[in-house]
Amino acid sequence: MRLGGSVMKPYNSPKEWLAHVKELGYSAVIFPVDSSAPKQVWRDYAQCCRDNDLLIGEVGAWRNVMARDPAEREKNIEYNIRQLELAEEVGANCCVNISGSAGELWDGYHPSLDSREVYEAVITTTRRIIDAVQPAKSCYSLEPMPWMCPESPEQYLTLMQDMERSAFRVHLDYCNMINSLDRYRHASDFIRHCFDLLGPHIVSIHAKDVLLRDGFLPICIGEVPPGDGSIDLMQVMKLAHALRDDMPVFVEHLPDHEAYVKAVAVMRAAAEKAGVPVK
Repeated sequence: MRLGGSVMKPYNSPKEWLAHVKELGYSAVIFPVDSSAPKQVWRDYAQCCRDNDLLIGEVGAWRNVMARDPAEREKNIEYNIRQLELAEEVGANCCVNISGSAGELWDGYHPSLDSREVYEAVITTTRRIIDAVQPAKSCYSLEPMPWMCPESPEQYLTLMQDMERSAFRVHLDYCNMINSLDRYRHASDFIRHCFDLLGPHIVSIHAKDVLLRDGFLPICIGEVPPGDGSIDLMQVMKLAHALRDDMPVFVEHLPDHEAYVKAVAVMRAAAEKAGVPVK
């Protein structure tokens, strides 16, 4: 199994970036430049990864392909296509986005997100992105979110079936789907269910932690650094390793370099306690 995350310190070359990666102890990485960089820069960073046994787990494509403004939506779809081209070029496990929203916040709740119209738009848009590239080495994935498709492992599996594209695979973020008190109470069972149902299709994992905030209604389940919440991280590491030896597991949403160092150390310690080897 491999651990990775973001690089928060600035860098201007593969050598500088690699120094940060080594300090963080990563063996899996998020590709450090986007498709706007010259292709030779793509190749230089990809070669750096190969030379140092770094698995490129994902290329991010974080743009709203469901934006209400047609021009913005088209621009964002084209960006996702270019990012998938980048992922294919460098051999990343996946290019990942979220399905998006027509609301004020591109990653926020909107009533339309539960409609058949939006579901069909997700399929149409995702097919367009995949068909424009037709990746053979990489794939396109949608990270689950608490209030947008896919918001459950069952919906993710249905989405895969309806997508009818072999290049559409699973980027698992179990914490993003812990969106109810029942899932929070029974998080270990829910996480195991995610792996059981989606396991053969998972190409990358975000490993996070959550905590139920004190106070009155409404219920607030917040994301916290690994080890500060209620998730059984040893279980996560066991389940990830059981999928395959080089499964990339990423920590994310941390404020600075030091926080990433600590989070990776927590995940590595959980793996050691679980008897899971980490590259």
